[in-house]
Amino acid sequence: MASTADDTNGRHRRRPRNGPTSEATARADERSGSGASTGPVAETRWLNGDELAAWLANSAIMISLPAAGGARMQREAQLTFFEYMVLSVLSEQPDRTMQMSALAARTAASLSRLSHVVGRLEKRELLARQRIPGSGRRTTATLTEAGYEVVAAAAPGHVAAVREYLIDDLGPQELAALRRIGAAVDAAIKRGQSDASSAASSPGDGAVDGRSPAIHPASQPSADTLIVTPRGPAGQEPGQP
Repeated sequence: MASTADDTNGRHRRRPRNGPTSEATARADERSGSGASTGPVAETRWLNGDELAAWLANSAIMISLPAAGGARMQREAQLTFFEYMVLSVLSEQPDRTMQMSALAARTAASLSRLSHVVGRLEKRELLARQRIPGSGRRTTATLTEAGYEVVAAAAPGHVAAVREYLIDDLGPQELAALRRIGAAVDAAIKRGQSDASSAASSPGDGAVDGRSPAIHPASQPSADTLIVTPRGPAGQEPGQP
């Protein structure tokens, strides 16, 4: 049998005795009936109409754009977008080599995810890993010649997708606004990470228990790092051979 509770207008409504939400519903009813104004619900700054519309529009950039670009990269170059980013970042190093922890920071990935993807690329002979002598679990990743050829061949398709899905439909003022928005979001995220980055990090590429070390926001990719790849491997500018 269901019990009843008075709402703020004195009417009765039925409330289930059991179920995963009954306790939360009861607490909410008690707050509404007592006129309490404290707690997480009262502190929530809900989005207004304009803010909600902006957030939903931005969701296309966060969700639809990566999905479309990733599917196109997979179809045209047989690479995931993250695999392309790993190869591209390595291609821009003078010796095409980076320590795994630095590569994880540049691609904003955990060491466990990076190690899994690097292992996959290593099986395809697109890069090679090597342990660094000494204490700690330090490893480097080096782009092979075959890996460079793959990322160089994929770069034109990547820049074509960037233009088709984003750049070419925006005017100069819209591009300037998008750049300001991206920089502001990037700064806000790094502010939120500042507390975690102050925690003690483990030596080498990871702690013995397998956890990744904390990544300082300063080592995270800057606003233009993830956009540098459409210029081509090794930072080639448009029009260069």
